[in-house]
Amino acid sequence: MPDTPAVHVGPGERNDLEDAVRRAGGRVSALADADAVVWAAGPGDLPDLPDAVRWVQLPSAGIESWFAAGRVDRDRTWTSAAGAYSDAVAEHAVALLLAGVRGLAVSARASTWDARAAAEPQSTLRGSTVAIVGAGGIGRAMIPALNALGATVLAVTRRGHDVPGAAQTLPADRVGEVWERADHVVLAAPATSETEALVGAAELAALGASGWLVNIARGTLVDTRALTDALARGVIAGAALDVTDPEPLPDDHPLWNEPRALITPHVANPPQLQSGGLAARVEENVRRFAAGEDLVGVVDVDAGY
Repeated sequence: MPDTPAVHVGPGERNDLEDAVRRAGGRVSALADADAVVWAAGPGDLPDLPDAVRWVQLPSAGIESWFAAGRVDRDRTWTSAAGAYSDAVAEHAVALLLAGVRGLAVSARASTWDARAAAEPQSTLRGSTVAIVGAGGIGRAMIPALNALGATVLAVTRRGHDVPGAAQTLPADRVGEVWERADHVVLAAPATSETEALVGAAELAALGASGWLVNIARGTLVDTRALTDALARGVIAGAALDVTDPEPLPDDHPLWNEPRALITPHVANPPQLQSGGLAARVEENVRRFAAGEDLVGVVDVDAGY
């Protein structure tokens, strides 16, 4: 492992990322001379990589598009930005959940002072159980805030190892248990073949009429037709979505007019907050790469994330 790794940063001028490489002891280089690549665009823009490139840092936490494009290989180590944006996304998720249980979705649509809004069902997170499905970096960042608000957290992870701050952690093969046990559910799991349509009519029915579903992961985790039907019939209290399937959600989609739906346009990790998070991840991983240490966010090619 080189003491001063040569790192190509692309595409274009990426001063923040180049500065992060230098702070970590790396040297910014042309692609032809690189030991590693820090990529700040999508899979379609990535050129063929020289054999000497042994590590590629991707800019996003969700990398299903990279697998779909066939760009992730076994010839080198790939790292995603999983966890780099956790604080911002966790904050947004908690905000969506609070807005839901406090009935703010109805008031946000109001154009006049209407006391009937106070009659809409409202609840509190205090004393509730919130299940986080996919309690990785984002889920773990949510837990202190949820605990501070008086909620108990039920975490679901791939293997079920204990998550700090959660009252209990379940492995992914027991995710079916959370729908009846939790008052509300937050989806923070990666999009894979195993998680596609994870939430359907049966899960929503089990969650029940007072439960809120929050999705800040990927829209494909939820059967949109089943969700739309469940909201229209009052099967659950509501859904707060930062991601949808399809995405963008078409202007004529019924979810836009559903009073039990609160939708934000995939902005949990806004552009103005992304740069710092990715630069910090690049700096840490370049330092580790130079020292021959394990990298953060290593992609499991078999798992797809």
